[in-house]
Amino acid sequence: MSEEISYEAAREELTGIVAKLESGGVPLAESLELWERGEKLAAICQEWLDGAKAKVAAARSETES
Repeated sequence: MSEEISYEAAREELTGIVAKLESGGVPLAESLELWERGEKLAAICQEWLDGAKAKVAAARSETES
């Protein structure tokens, strides 16, 4: 995992970033920084989800065997 942060914490921070960007009241430079952080957080969330999906798939294949 690229950064040690829980799925829940990453999702919560990402939600806050989206709200700030959607408000439109953020200067351009800060918007770019927020966007970059949001991209990293989205990737972290996807890593967590992919890992969970792989665990479920492995568990299913074990029970089906």
